[in-house]
Amino acid sequence: MNLNATIFFQMIVFFVLGWVTMKFIWPPLTKAIDERRQKIADGLASAEKGKADLAQAQARISLIEASAKSDLHVRMTDAEKHAAQIIEQARAEGEVERARIVAQAKQDAAQEVQRARDALRDDVADLAVKGAEQILKREVDARAHAELLAQLKAQL
Repeated sequence: MNLNATIFFQMIVFFVLGWVTMKFIWPPLTKAIDERRQKIADGLASAEKGKADLAQAQARISLIEASAKSDLHVRMTDAEKHAAQIIEQARAEGEVERARIVAQAKQDAAQEVQRARDALRDDVADLAVKGAEQILKREVDARAHAELLAQLKAQL
């Protein structure tokens, strides 16, 4: 066979493979990545909302604390001393609550990122199998190739 004809046919096969990839494999893959990116963004937005709620709570605590201090300067009776103790206790509880909210938000964000990564790995493996099926024009048995798919997931 002629060397030029061989190169010409290889170029045709290469371009057909590129077209199939761009037409059938790439769009679902980018769609899955965009969906995961949106889920992560939503998780981060909820974490930011938690931080904003925390800032509002701290502002309220500061306002209560300032008014309590001004009241303490006027006259300190036993009842006022008790009120000051309650305010201090509320402030300490506010700090504990703030720390709990921040820790929960960080934990939720980390879990959402991990879930998104795991789901993306599974989606990529499924898309790879589907792409291989379309390219080979025959079905690839996922159960028979479970070990190969597990290795592919681990590499991703």
